[in-house]
Amino acid sequence: MTELLFKGKEFVWNHHLAVPFRPLVMHPDKGIGAPRLDGNLIVQGDNLHALKALLPMYAGKVDCIFIDPPYNTGNEGWAYNDAVNAPMIREWLDANPIGIEDGLRHDKWCAMMWPRLRLLHELLSETGSIWITLDDNEVHRARSMLDEIFGEDNFVAACIWQKVFSPKNTAQYFSEDHDYVLVYAKDKFSWRPNLLERTEEMEARYTNPDNDPRGPWTSGDLSARNYYGDGTYAITTPKGRVIPGPPTGMYWRVSEANFHRLDTEGRIWWGADQDNQPRLKRYLTDVKNGRVPQTLWFYDEVGHTQDAKKQLLAALNFDSSDDVFVTPKPLGVIQKVLDLATNPDSLILDSFAGSGTTAHAVLEANRRDGGNRRFILVEMEDYADRLTAERVRRVMGGYAFTGTQRTELLRESLTWTKLQAASRLTEQVEKIENLHGHEYDRITKQVKDGALIVTGEKAVADRAEGLGGEFTYCTLGAPVELDAILQGADLPSFASLAGVLFHMATSQPVDPAQMDEGRGYVGHAGGAHVWLIYRPDLDWLKSPAAALTLSYARERAAEHPGDRHLVFAPARHVSQRLLDAEGLAVEFVPLPFALYRLERA
Repeated sequence: MTELLFKGKEFVWNHHLAVPFRPLVMHPDKGIGAPRLDGNLIVQGDNLHALKALLPMYAGKVDCIFIDPPYNTGNEGWAYNDAVNAPMIREWLDANPIGIEDGLRHDKWCAMMWPRLRLLHELLSETGSIWITLDDNEVHRARSMLDEIFGEDNFVAACIWQKVFSPKNTAQYFSEDHDYVLVYAKDKFSWRPNLLERTEEMEARYTNPDNDPRGPWTSGDLSARNYYGDGTYAITTPKGRVIPGPPTGMYWRVSEANFHRLDTEGRIWWGADQDNQPRLKRYLTDVKNGRVPQTLWFYDEVGHTQDAKKQLLAALNFDSSDDVFVTPKPLGVIQKVLDLATNPDSLILDSFAGSGTTAHAVLEANRRDGGNRRFILVEMEDYADRLTAERVRRVMGGYAFTGTQRTELLRESLTWTKLQAASRLTEQVEKIENLHGHEYDRITKQVKDGALIVTGEKAVADRAEGLGGEFTYCTLGAPVELDAILQGADLPSFASLAGVLFHMATSQPVDPAQMDEGRGYVGHAGGAHVWLIYRPDLDWLKSPAAALTLSYARERAAEHPGDRHLVFAPARHVSQRLLDAEGLAVEFVPLPFALYRLERA
């Protein structure tokens, strides 16, 4: 595998390991519903630190990651702010923001993305996938990094999204009409995309002119170019015409014996007059229940950048939003990702949340299929509350909207073939009117940019209806510095410290449902029960009550006899030799020097 080299790579290679754990601090007044860390989350803070903060609870649990990182066009004004302990990289902090004239902007972008991709890899489940939108500025470097981190065998696809609906006539060379959506799996051999729903146009290709009892069918060519030794026989039509063989340079796809069998079974179509070139029937019942996804995503299917801006401003009619989000993603793009990569109970993470479109798409997906998908958004900018979270609040609870609310019900690109079958389009529109007419004041139809667009319009003078749901708003607390605990410089909560220690010791996320602070129980993983003797009280930590004792060890071992027990504590009043002599499978781990992982058998 070819390795991508960039300045600073040796310094950021394992930088994610040096990032301190920071607890998630909940702000009940900024969320909706009861605050909880296992539901929908919006986290304000540097996404490198936020991803590290999510590890104790979510390592290996995220089903789908969608990120829209800086494209590094040179005009975005993003800044490199990672506190990497290297003189060269510390100098970068004085050269922010990153501009088009920065000769190291590609190196800085790679140095910024590397540790974040490492953490995203840890958070992704074994059956999960990651989807990344980029353009030509960094897509090739991103693929090289992803090949190293995720493994080049886990590359799935590079999809093309048509982001504009008309060419840019001011382009100097080519009108850049597309972005990329890179897709990698944690393990490609255990991951498959969902099939997409078959369209009415696809279903309409199957008819049954001869009343075949097998149902609707379409026909395919019986000849092929590939050599087939048994594929050069003569055929006689039902009318008696002899076809001496397949077309020149071609071969019949089946042997003569199989052909006669298929004809006897009624699986060969000779045309309405029973004298045409034979064709093989392909039945609707034999095709997949859905359609295989394609790598070309056209704007009439998933939307374009102007759609994205309209969707954002419909919910956030702020004067500043037009300046903050120059290129938001349309709902359709993320909805397609969710259709392909999630099920109704999936957990979705977006660590470059921006305007919160991912949360909007998750809520919309749940509304459509009654699912219980959850989202985690991370946004570091100061608009995380007033824009990102505010959009989610309005989408969940409804929002003031005076004017006309428009919902696109159909967008069908027009081709000559479709115009020839205009009656089908008319029937499709009539079905929409019959099904959704009562939901809107009127349903409009127009042809624009080569597509038929059917839109439901409803006058709204009060509030647009919300999609429902809850979320918890969090910020990042002070770093959990284990060396400072016994000095009293920083005493985190029991849950914060327990989550960090559990993940460090077992490489597994902690389950809050298992945790019992009153008993000091943290959880079970890797063949061991983990306990923590701790209170965020310096005087108590210095008292005899904060030590592992023989009686404590006996009580813990009695609860789960035969299992291994790992006890984190500031001190102990019993030796390991005595514990072993009593046959107690209890091990003492001193704080703060508890940074090791359980040995694997």
